[in-house]
Amino acid sequence: MSRLGIVEDTLFIPMLGRIYASENFPQIVYDKKALELKEKLPSGLLRQSHHNQYTLLASAARSANMDRCIQSFLKCKPNGVIIQIGCGLETTYYRCDNSKTRWYAVDLPHVMEYRQTLLPQPEREIYLSGDVFSENWIRQIHADMPNTPLFITAGGLFHYFEERKVVKLLRMLKEFGNTEIIFDSVSKSGMAMMRKKYMKQMGHADAQMFFYVDSAEELAQKIGAGTRVLMEEPYYRYIPRNGLKLSTKVSMAVSDRLRMVKMVCFQL
Repeated sequence: MSRLGIVEDTLFIPMLGRIYASENFPQIVYDKKALELKEKLPSGLLRQSHHNQYTLLASAARSANMDRCIQSFLKCKPNGVIIQIGCGLETTYYRCDNSKTRWYAVDLPHVMEYRQTLLPQPEREIYLSGDVFSENWIRQIHADMPNTPLFITAGGLFHYFEERKVVKLLRMLKEFGNTEIIFDSVSKSGMAMMRKKYMKQMGHADAQMFFYVDSAEELAQKIGAGTRVLMEEPYYRYIPRNGLKLSTKVSMAVSDRLRMVKMVCFQL
């Protein structure tokens, strides 16, 4: 694991969040596969004291939001393709697979190498190693599955890159057509809060963050003509809050009211 940098090392945060939610608040997300992997994670990871309820459930909420949107896509297009870029240790396949669709998981080579040790490639999910900002992976998928609707998830990924790089990727994906992409994003004020509090609490105060979205429509215009905003909604809108600490409920409510964190989906 010494080869993982600060940004790649954040791949453990979503896993910890899903484990915590599964054990304490399964109404948010229940991840049987994550629970199975709990004892295989690096020693001491689960005992770190800087994790609090809100930061853990923020990660679990992302998975819940992604699951809901993937399931909606597959209900309409059961033979579509699901692609997770910057997949890290996501276990979405095991929660959302419909026994029909093809899945792809894309991340840096050393991340995928570690993923393979914990999550050996399943029957219908193909692992691709490489830079998610290159076009190699999307060209391979289009060659494998021509004329197939694509649904791409980029969970917890874009925060760490400059807007010009994210826009360039989205423009490149748009050229291939028949593609939807969903990602989570912070607003400018939300990014300041994440830098100041969230990443510090998760033990990654040195992780640099650049990308934010104040208006999905404005970002769509930068991507290019024909880009449609399918969704721009508060992050915690559909997250059950029964049983949570008051401080967690308040943090979620403030985040949604001020639109500090959101889910964004484009038709490219």
